[in-house]
Amino acid sequence: MKKFLNENFLLTTKTSETLYHDYAAKMPIIDYHCHLPPEQIAENTQFENLTQAWLYGDHYKWRASRANGVDESYITGSQSDREKFRKWAATVPYTLRNPLYHWTHLELQRYFGITELLNAEGADRIYDECSEKLRSPEYSVRSLLKKMNVRMVCTTDDPADTLAHHQKIKDDGFDIPVLPAFRPDAAMNLDDNAKFIVYLQKLEAVTDRSITSYADYLDVLKSRHDYFAEMGCSVSDHGLEYICADDYTESEISQIFDRALIGSQTTREESSKFRSAMLLQFAEWDAEKNWVQQYHLGALRNNNTRKLAELGPDTGWDSMGDFEQGRSLARFLNKLEANNKLAKTILYNLNPRDNELFATMTGNFNDGSVVGKMQYGSAWWFMDQKDGMIRQINTLSNMGLISRFIGMLTDSRSFLSFPRHEYFRRILCDLFGTEIENGELPDDIEMIGSTIQDICFNNAKTYFGWDNL
Repeated sequence: MKKFLNENFLLTTKTSETLYHDYAAKMPIIDYHCHLPPEQIAENTQFENLTQAWLYGDHYKWRASRANGVDESYITGSQSDREKFRKWAATVPYTLRNPLYHWTHLELQRYFGITELLNAEGADRIYDECSEKLRSPEYSVRSLLKKMNVRMVCTTDDPADTLAHHQKIKDDGFDIPVLPAFRPDAAMNLDDNAKFIVYLQKLEAVTDRSITSYADYLDVLKSRHDYFAEMGCSVSDHGLEYICADDYTESEISQIFDRALIGSQTTREESSKFRSAMLLQFAEWDAEKNWVQQYHLGALRNNNTRKLAELGPDTGWDSMGDFEQGRSLARFLNKLEANNKLAKTILYNLNPRDNELFATMTGNFNDGSVVGKMQYGSAWWFMDQKDGMIRQINTLSNMGLISRFIGMLTDSRSFLSFPRHEYFRRILCDLFGTEIENGELPDDIEMIGSTIQDICFNNAKTYFGWDNL
């Protein structure tokens, strides 16, 4: 019987162990999509305690706590940080077979050297030990990134963001590049006119320009796209239920925008056409700059309206959606391809029923111009767990070229989440190692070890053009 979370955790064969320990484990990390707050990196934040570093903003843990009957006051509410941690510690034993059980204990081990299981009895002792370490310079935010061998971080940023924090990080000479990623979801959402007007005002403020027409709007957004590029950005990202790819005329979009500008609520058809136009425009700008564009598709967000009103978005009320994805996605990519304006693209699906759909969609638009131009992205959000990772890896292997895969990301708001890369690497090595021992892959450790290293780091470095890492 293997000890829980030992050095060969998730590695079921000797060959898997060799691939992980000799090849994967030492590779640096490129986190090309996350939600880390750039202001905390700029300020080199020192967390006061483990709750601040570990539980704030983590809706994975929040959902588990609610399922365990924990009152909201101990999750996002007014209870003290120590009391919140106690409730989380008491919840952890009930997360057996949930990825949180693995992640929790991996993070305690990798960051703090704690190997005991977290539960109610040991909560205060672990809280005090970890909190004391977090208050030391060796556990500042920047030190935590270095501790995990991180070489590059891409945050997620709205066009209306000033990027002042990114500028400070750059000015400080921090030796891990922290680059913005262009996330213009709010810029193409007319579903709530009042919110859209507020968003326009933010854009006007950050650019010191008035927006009185659709042409003005495009000019302002293009100026932000250009500014992001000046700040080192080479990645865009979109979080959508599904791709909109309606036919439209420029005159139609201009009229829709004009009506929105004066406060008229758009129809569903008008909103879809506007989003279609904006998606196409952003994608063309991405192609002009040779950026990589990412599309995260399939989340059904903000389902609990009472709790949404109470706590706001991104607090744990989202789920998988069951949207039709294929036809509109194909139309959108084809519109770009037809005009030779399709940038390097990563597609992520949230519903596992769409795995093969997304993986085969990438094959439709590879043109031989770039190695792995169209990527089937890593297991995302609710699929970011052992079973989901295995399914994504196997789907990509069956439908494409796993050897050209750009690997894992954290998609996290926490500076303690980087062991997710280790988790992925162990699973990856076990799949390859098992098939070598089964005679399904050649017993050439050096060749396959090199492939593992490419997936862990080298492919992403080349794909994103970060060859200086």
